[in-house]
Amino acid sequence: MNVVSTCNAATSEYERYEPGLVTELVRGTESALLDRMLPLVREQNVSLDLHAVSRIDAAGLTTLIRLYCAAREAGHTFAVANPSPHVAEILAMVGLEGFLLARDADKMPCFRTQFEETAA
Repeated sequence: MNVVSTCNAATSEYERYEPGLVTELVRGTESALLDRMLPLVREQNVSLDLHAVSRIDAAGLTTLIRLYCAAREAGHTFAVANPSPHVAEILAMVGLEGFLLARDADKMPCFRTQFEETAA
């Protein structure tokens, strides 16, 4: 995961930053991602770029689901963008691509009154 796109609720514009390269979202790495991303998903819409993630396991999937749920509870959106082929395959296999995968992450709507945010 290289880039996180967040939606500034005040301006309705996307901002991008790089929290550090994550190449695996597996047991033992998920807590660092949650620590970084939970505050973001509770404050704004988030799209998480997973292009560099080569491995994901059940703990990684659970992390993505937790981020999605936290965002929804806060009135925001969370989506996964640009998953690696392996991550995309796993998301499809377990039926998560329908609500986690952002087809056009840069065009994901930004809602001023609602909020939303994650490796294979």
